[in-house]
Amino acid sequence: MLKVIFLFLMAGGLPVAIAMAGSSLIYLLWMQTTPPFVVIHRMVSGIDSFPLLAVPFFILAGNLMNNAGITNRIYNFALALVGWLKGGLGHVNVLGSVVFAGMSGAAIADAAGLGTIEIKAMKDHGYATEFAVGVTAASATLGPIIPPSLPFVIYGMMANVSVGALFLAGILPGALMAILMMLTVAYYAHKNHWGADIKFEWARVLKALGELAVVIGWPTALWLLVDKAGLPAQPTVLTGLVLLFAADKMFRFQAVLPIMTPVLLIGGMTTGLFTPTEGAIAACLWAMVLGLAWYRTMSWTLFVKVCLDTVETTATVLFIVAAASIFGWMLTATGVTAAISEWVLAFTQNPWVFLLLANMLMLFVGCFLEPTAAITILVPILVPICQKLGIDLVHFGLVMVLNLMIGLLHPPMGMVLFVLARVAKLSVERTTIAILPWLVPLLLSLGVITYFPQLVLWLPKQFF
Repeated sequence: MLKVIFLFLMAGGLPVAIAMAGSSLIYLLWMQTTPPFVVIHRMVSGIDSFPLLAVPFFILAGNLMNNAGITNRIYNFALALVGWLKGGLGHVNVLGSVVFAGMSGAAIADAAGLGTIEIKAMKDHGYATEFAVGVTAASATLGPIIPPSLPFVIYGMMANVSVGALFLAGILPGALMAILMMLTVAYYAHKNHWGADIKFEWARVLKALGELAVVIGWPTALWLLVDKAGLPAQPTVLTGLVLLFAADKMFRFQAVLPIMTPVLLIGGMTTGLFTPTEGAIAACLWAMVLGLAWYRTMSWTLFVKVCLDTVETTATVLFIVAAASIFGWMLTATGVTAAISEWVLAFTQNPWVFLLLANMLMLFVGCFLEPTAAITILVPILVPICQKLGIDLVHFGLVMVLNLMIGLLHPPMGMVLFVLARVAKLSVERTTIAILPWLVPLLLSLGVITYFPQLVLWLPKQFF
């Protein structure tokens, strides 16, 4: 009965959050076994969670970076590093998304922010609009895979899994996805006889490589000084930050400080300096320092606007979480989750077969539901089955999030699809066709991540 009411409300065009909360309330009123105020109580308790505090702060950090001119710096850094390759701007598109993913944590932010710059640049250099849209859409899926990630925060809270472990688990799969996308760009460049988009210059490439060396070498040096040499952590890190800013001023780096955002987050969480929620606050402070004080590309008026936009986005996300909390509770209380679990386990006891079926289900659901809503609905149903079959929940979290990110590229509800159609001024139909070839590297990545859990779990096992 609950599922029928939910599907009826969804078919009527109601937003998914209202459909979840409304179906739960109607069911309680119909059954008259539980007081209706339980709906409000469960919704409030569903968002009364310390880990969920990370959501507004990660949204704010991404918005600050997106509005402070950081995207131009990331684009110029990626252009200097790989723009001289054949099909250069395609590679720049992918590499830029890798860097931006370490700040925004959301696919839509990547598509709307960096995608606007990349599509225009590719069109100006003679690339077909469809190719520019396709590579931008595919690379935008890296946003929630490479830490930080809003879907990981939601999944970690719902499945009772360490958010820090999920963040670490996304690094190697994100690198794999980026490599496969760049190989796809190389294929198209070879097929269409494309050349480079900028001339190869040793000075420009060496400067970009130097910035990359700083990004890798700075945290490594701090780790050696603190962990191996035994120096006190806080004074050493503060001294390192002062030296980092001094080097940025001296050598006029393009993107070292923005790229340091995920480095600081992961380093702080793995060393125990702060929790993921506190890390989200640290990311906001870092973005404010860069935008307001260091680069001075953000005014206080713009800062207030960014904060108001963040409040609006946060309210939407948390309302979905609250509605899904009561809906998930109702699914459990009415025995739906147990019935589904028994049906699946009666069908197969093989974890690999279950993962195949789960992938098919999540790819389908991702086409119709926003990722946050999909996670909050699917976790109570699928996670108990994973526990019975011995599937690692960190590994399953990566599989779930990647499935739902691929769903963002499809009609009828793919938000990245609609954002890029608007940015590129293409019809939804042409945008959909442009994205189809890029499902190949994404689905190949999904297959590897699903059936080679070692790739996902190696880093978390080193630290957790």
